[in-house]
Amino acid sequence: MEHGRFIQYMTAFALSLSTATLGVSSAWPTPVIPKFHRNETNVQITDNEIATMLAMSAPGFVAGSLLTRFVADSFGTQTTVLASALPIATGTVIAVLATQAWLLFIMKFLWGFGTGMVSTVVTMYLAEIADKDIRGTLAVGTRFMFNLGSLLVISIGPFLSFSTLNYCILGLPVIFFTACLWIPESPYYYLKKGKVEQARRVLIRLKGEENAEIELESLKADVNKEMRHSGTVCELFTGRQYRRPLVIALGLKVTQIMTGTLTIQQYLGRIMQDANINMKLSTILVIFGIVKFVVGIMSSILVDRVGRRPLLIYSYFAFGLCVATAGSYFFLLDVVSLNPSVLRPYGIVPFVAIILCSVVSTLGFNSIISIISAEVFPLNVKPVAMTTLNVFGGFAGFSVAKTYQAVKNISGLCGAFWMFSLIAFSGAVFSYFVVPETRGKSLREIQEIFQINDNIETKIEETLLSKQNGGTELNVLNKEYSL
Repeated sequence: MEHGRFIQYMTAFALSLSTATLGVSSAWPTPVIPKFHRNETNVQITDNEIATMLAMSAPGFVAGSLLTRFVADSFGTQTTVLASALPIATGTVIAVLATQAWLLFIMKFLWGFGTGMVSTVVTMYLAEIADKDIRGTLAVGTRFMFNLGSLLVISIGPFLSFSTLNYCILGLPVIFFTACLWIPESPYYYLKKGKVEQARRVLIRLKGEENAEIELESLKADVNKEMRHSGTVCELFTGRQYRRPLVIALGLKVTQIMTGTLTIQQYLGRIMQDANINMKLSTILVIFGIVKFVVGIMSSILVDRVGRRPLLIYSYFAFGLCVATAGSYFFLLDVVSLNPSVLRPYGIVPFVAIILCSVVSTLGFNSIISIISAEVFPLNVKPVAMTTLNVFGGFAGFSVAKTYQAVKNISGLCGAFWMFSLIAFSGAVFSYFVVPETRGKSLREIQEIFQINDNIETKIEETLLSKQNGGTELNVLNKEYSL
């Protein structure tokens, strides 16, 4: 393996330790919520307070994303990743000491804050430093480590006490902080700041000395071209060239969150208790975590072989079918009110359906939506765009986490599951008609798909040259683009 590519892989591994920590914090409620209901903790908390606790991750996520917009622009992505360790570590200390529900609200807010910081920059950073043929693999590799973190807490959590589990988590932010001290800064960031020599040194480290100068000149041209335009929020929402990328990224982000994959995982223990399944809860959680982890490995293999768009379409559609099947079981149990003893032999159905939901979502949309979002926006608006996406995602996440319990109280689990199914089918339709394929394309090639204004200028220049031959194409062209 070339030295430069080795550095790319090691940088991705260091970053993935931060996403592993996010996986742990994300899956923490899965083994912990059943402990709350069995009164195995020193915290007294109701179902509504549990819903509020889970929902507090979303405003924390939004706040962290907004801060990251300024930290990343001013100090770079490496500093942003390092700074994210502080709120995560502080939140974990609060979890260790908590005796009241409101302290867990603060904990989840801080964990969400750190998650917002990391998720805003990690995929964007990898898209900027990685070779195009391994860009998707490295990005999905961070998702793989996220799944590893989830596996660890889901598998070990049922067998540990509440306080012991929290003490184990306390060391994770220290580990990823130490690992990320050596990662290089993005050459894009250095060029944006006019630090050409620092960018050259980073490129020598990442690409090799023989390719560094060529890569540097290419990046300088890209940065100069893209930074001619303002990168403000106003520009993002009003610029014609950003319209389609924005629609694609927002549509995918909202449908991803509103399908309820995280909510189903967090409430898995309670859902299986309601399903009256004849299996130990600890066994259920371990199986779920292992399957999610193994499938995460498969997703890293598929993403740069199958393509983004087919995985999106088929995973959304399959997820909708699986979650609708689980909803039908709970419809028979809660609405039709069949005798639980009659349905008990079929209690495995919702569990298998939820396992399959995890499989298809991990193979598909949960693994690649962040990659597509980082790919479709040009450099000058990418930090603003990623922050905006996280803000919208935070509002969507808060809505799902806070309303899930209310929807369940009104319509039962079948109503909640069928709602998730409808959103998943909508995501499949959206992906089919709106989302382009980006596999195997460089960032420049992807931007050429969306750069409407640049294409117009190029065509006008070509037509001006042909006009001296007596052509009339210029008038036709001007009429075409004035519509």
